[in-house]
Amino acid sequence: MANSPSSRKRALQAERRAAINKTHRSRMRTFIRRVEEAIAAGEPAAAAEALRLAQPEIMSNVSRGVVHRNTASRKISRLAGRVNALGA
Repeated sequence: MANSPSSRKRALQAERRAAINKTHRSRMRTFIRRVEEAIAAGEPAAAAEALRLAQPEIMSNVSRGVVHRNTASRKISRLAGRVNALGA
């Protein structure tokens, strides 16, 4: 439990930040899900378009500090590989 005024403030800031990060992470997962749904449906054009929209969304979360750069790159790489395998 936070006792000093500064630790109380930091606890509140961490709570606010976590809520903000949660919305960004959720939005990123939605974009990833759209790519995966297009892949599952076997639609190369839709999957390629969804990936094109997902990439900047994923990388913007890197600049915000929500996900690590390598994690984002790995996600994009794996999605791109799956989209390319469909024949897009």
